[in-house]
Amino acid sequence: MARNSDGGEVVPDLERPGMQFLRMLTLAQVKEILNVGMATVYALLASQGLRGVQLGGRRVWRVSEADVADYLERAYAQTKARIEAGQVGEEEAAED
Repeated sequence: MARNSDGGEVVPDLERPGMQFLRMLTLAQVKEILNVGMATVYALLASQGLRGVQLGGRRVWRVSEADVADYLERAYAQTKARIEAGQVGEEEAAED
């Protein structure tokens, strides 16, 4: 399977050659990848920290693999900046 420039898996559109789409994940899949609770996934979507799309019905959400990867890259960069600024020390870890 080919990958796009962001590293996400792309799915070819067989009816329209040349058209490719990112693989979309359910929120349950995102929850498992990030190892967090569903409330955290919804909070990330609501705050626009994680980009997603709502399709059709009220609770039908999908997030692309590339958007999950982008979120994780930003989270690593923000954590690194907080560590370098001395904002992360021996704090108690919060469970999700």
